[in-house]
Parts: sequence; structure tokens; C-alpha cells
Amino acid sequence: MSNSHLAVVGSGIAGLYSALLAAEAGVRVTLLSKGTLAQSNTHQAQGGICAVLAEGEAAPGDSVEAHIADTLKAGSGQCLPEAVRILCSEAAGDITALERFGVRFDRDATGRRALGLEGAHSAARILHAGGDATGAGIAAGLIAAVRDAEALGLITVLEGCFATELLAGPDAADGPDNTHDAGTPPRAVAGIAYLDARDERQVLAADAVLLATGGAGQLFEFTTNPAVATGDGVALAWRAGAVLADLEYFQFHPTALAVGQNFLISEAVRGAGAVLRDAKGEAFMARFHPEGDLAPRDVVSRSIAAHLAALAATAAAQGEPEGPSHVFLDATGIETANGPDHLARRFPTIDAATAALGFDWRRDWLPVAPAAHYWMGGIATNLHGRTSIPGLYAAGEAACTGVHGANRLASNSLLEGLVFGRRAVADFVAAAAEERAWQDADDADAPVFGDTAPLALLPGETNAPEGSAVSRMELRHLMATHAAVVRDAGGLTLLADALGPVGGATDALKGGAETGLPTRQAAEDSNMHLVAQLLVQAALARENSVGAHFRADFPQAPNNQAPGDTARDSLFWVNPVARLTTTEPLRESETV
Repeated sequence: MSNSHLAVVGSGIAGLYSALLAAEAGVRVTLLSKGTLAQSNTHQAQGGICAVLAEGEAAPGDSVEAHIADTLKAGSGQCLPEAVRILCSEAAGDITALERFGVRFDRDATGRRALGLEGAHSAARILHAGGDATGAGIAAGLIAAVRDAEALGLITVLEGCFATELLAGPDAADGPDNTHDAGTPPRAVAGIAYLDARDERQVLAADAVLLATGGAGQLFEFTTNPAVATGDGVALAWRAGAVLADLEYFQFHPTALAVGQNFLISEAVRGAGAVLRDAKGEAFMARFHPEGDLAPRDVVSRSIAAHLAALAATAAAQGEPEGPSHVFLDATGIETANGPDHLARRFPTIDAATAALGFDWRRDWLPVAPAAHYWMGGIATNLHGRTSIPGLYAAGEAACTGVHGANRLASNSLLEGLVFGRRAVADFVAAAAEERAWQDADDADAPVFGDTAPLALLPGETNAPEGSAVSRMELRHLMATHAAVVRDAGGLTLLADALGPVGGATDALKGGAETGLPTRQAAEDSNMHLVAQLLVQAALARENSVGAHFRADFPQAPNNQAPGDTARDSLFWVNPVARLTTTEPLRESETV
């Protein structure tokens, strides 16, 4: 087992946790992080992580079945039921494992883990740390455990390393043109190429690679995501030939501050009693959904957009130049109901951030607007984290397990990174222990995609990044204008034309020496351009509205599907000219 080598790319919750579990199992682990270990969406997560705890610790009346039902309902009928069952039923065990690695959750007066309520949850089941600094608390605990493992020689940590290519072993063979038939697995992944902190190309051999690279919020002008969230893992997997799924489903968080850097105001604030209002003070959400301010995120974001559009139309009819660009979150009632300084105690991070921007949210309403937050789509995996490429696993936001369907239930994302990261490592470890090839993609009990699922072929890209045809600033503005909360064919078509055909990027950002841009910057821009093209094509292809994907020109759900139904109708995509680079030597016995 000691010679088995797993390369984990990404240092959010999925990457850190998976690396620790693999090291505990005796696997040799290399953890690559694009920036520092703390630079991730996980670190910025405020609200918490959800789980139905053991009897006596869970909220009265709560159950795993209730968590499953809430997840399926939020996912608008597009969840994979078995994946949801696994997520909810295995959650408590992974919470215990987090605590074993040093994560400390907030406790109530009785000493039990404190549980909060968030939108679309039927019971209080949200664990938090440091009030509203849950992600930072989880990341800190896991990073400390990784550093301890690093000191013991159990994990090799490579920070500031940007993954650029997935690599094949020298004994593998594709067709004469180094391509493979669309819809069939290409050669097995046996390593990864990356740019080190000096922007020099390096090669790492591994028996398997786990992509835990996070999301792609930087595709949009307004986002809650950190600068590192540029879709790199999805781009890597596409170029190598992995099947992608559900790319049209991108969740917008409804309450990001409409000033500064779009700081996220956690859903837990509305769970605690905050109310959305317009400038005149109307609490408008009750007009859009029976659950009002606690409706699913996609509903709240669309409701804000619809209300702002109505206000703009009224303003235009009255001869005013333009309508409002944001609404307000009123948390003053929370302070009134719970006593002085309650907001500062319960939400210290938000309290400090809003104060730094000049707001006293004990008295002031906060200006908020929807911002890009979480990508439900990504690299299609089975229930064990395997992708369609032998030797390649994916977990966390970069993966598409089917758990989230068309709309992620609040606080399920951190949990998904734990549960399916663990299952991916368990699959790898079991394969090594049984002395069978973990690259074997045959898994009839849990396929990556159904036998009858159609695979859409787009003009593809080979493994190396090709550059971007538009600037990053222009791309983000175009995406925010035409592919955000509300979409239609006209805007998406304009966007697709501006981005060009998939894989048809120009050489504008191809080489640092030619353009004056750092090589890493060029590769990152190329990844953003590619995943934007893929998302737009998926949004054009889905001519209906479901979950976070809302087409103004096709506002109906598929087949008049009712919320909570589970007739999953995913769109799967594959690159017909994918190619894995062969690099000598690539052997698992090599030292790192």
C-alpha cells in the first residue's frame, strides 16, 4: 500500500479531507494547491455544514429522511436519489471525522453542537463554527492536520502549483492520431503536469489523480467566490476527455452586498429572521413563494430580479431615468428579538465586514443583490468519485455527483465534499488492497452516466490550454449580462458568438513571452474561456426552466415536472478530440 500514490489537486474541504484520509490509509499523497492551502471557497463559507446527527443530538423531529426530502425538493427534481441518500445518511459520520481532525463546532448552553436553520431546510440541522466563520474553522482544522501529516512525511504539500495537463502512462495507447472515440474512456490518467511557483513546468507521476479544484464563480462579474475559482479542474477534465454534466445549473446567492467586493451575507441570517425589503420597506418575498424569505436560493434570486424589473418598469412609466439595482436585507428585528449585540455574537464575521463598509446592521438595512455562488454542474462521477476516465477521480464543487440537481440545498456543498471525497479515497484504497487496477472503469452498480443518457459532442480541445479570445474583464461582463439569473436564447446566442466555438480560441493569450502575460495567467484565462463556452452551450441546449436555470423564453419546467419529483434529465457532454499527453517516465514508484 505504501507505494500507491494519489495526487490530490485542490485545498478546499474535499481536497484536504481526502488527502488526510488517504494518508491515514497508508497511501502516499501529494496535495497540490493553486495558491496557499487557505485560498478556497471552503475558507470563505459562512453559514455552515448540514447533517442530521445521532438521536438525542438532532433537532426534535428531524430525520435523515427529512434531509433527503429537502434536498430533492431544492434540486427541482433533477437530483440523483441514490446520491442524495448516501449524502444524508453518511453525513453524521463525516462530521465526527472532522472533529477527529481538530475541527471544533459551536456548542449550545447544554454542551451539544449548536444547530441553525437555513432556507429550504425543514429543521435546524446546520452546524457552524465561530458563528459565521464555519468554512474558516473547518479549513483551519484540516490545514493544521495536513501540516502535521506533512511534518511526519505522510503528505507532500505543493503550494503555488497550477495544474495544466492530465498525463497518461507511457505504456498506454490511443488511436493513431492520439484521440479516442467520443463517449468511450481515453487512456488512463497516470500523472499531472503543473506550473510551480516559478512558473516552470513540472511533472508528477501518480497512480490516480483526484480533482478537488472547486468552482468557477470568477466567470461572472458579481461573485462571492475567491479569485482562485476559475473552473480549472473542469477544463482539465474536458481536455482529457472526461464526461461533464449539468453545466447549465449555476446558483446565484441572493444576498451578496451590493457594495465593495460582493461580500456574502449568509443564508443563516435569513434563517435567524432577517427579511428582504425594497427601498419602500415592502417585504416582497411572500408574493413570490409560500416560504417567503426562506425559499430556495434560486427562487429568492429570481424573485429579487423580478421585483427589481417591476420596480424599473414602474420608474420608467413615471419618467424616472432608471430603477433600483438592489434590494435590502433587514436584520434589525433579529437584534430586537434577541437583545443587544446578538448579531455581533452570532455573526461576528458579517458584523465586522459590514462595519468596515460603514453599516451598522443593528439599525441599517444592508443593500444586497444576487451574485454567482456555486456550480452544480461539473465533472460527472459515479457514487465512488470515479469519472469516465480511468485513474481520474473528482470531488467537491468540481464534480457533478447528482446530489444537487438543478439547485443546491444550502449547506450541502461542504458536506458533499466530505462524503464523496471519502468515498473516492475508499475506492482507490480498496483497489490497491485488492491488487486490481483502480483505473478499471467498469462499475455496473454505479455508472458515471446511465446507459441511455445521450452524450452531446461539441467541437473539442486537446489537453493543452489554447488561450482566450476575449479579455477576462469582458468575459465576466458578458456572462453577467447574458448567462446569469435570467437567460434567453437571444442573449445566450450573442454570448456564444462573442466567445467563439468551443475549442476555437485564438492565440491572444497563449504565451507569456508573446503577450507579456504570465504563463499561469494565460492558462487560467484559457480555462475560464473554455468553461464559459461549455456553460453557455449547455444553457442554450436546455430549452426549459428548472432550478437555477431559468430561461425567460422557456419558463416552464421540463414536462410540467412538479418540485420534488425525481425524473433526472441531465445533459452530458464529451470532448470528441480529447488527448492525454504521454510523458516519460511516469511510474508510481518514483519519488516526489
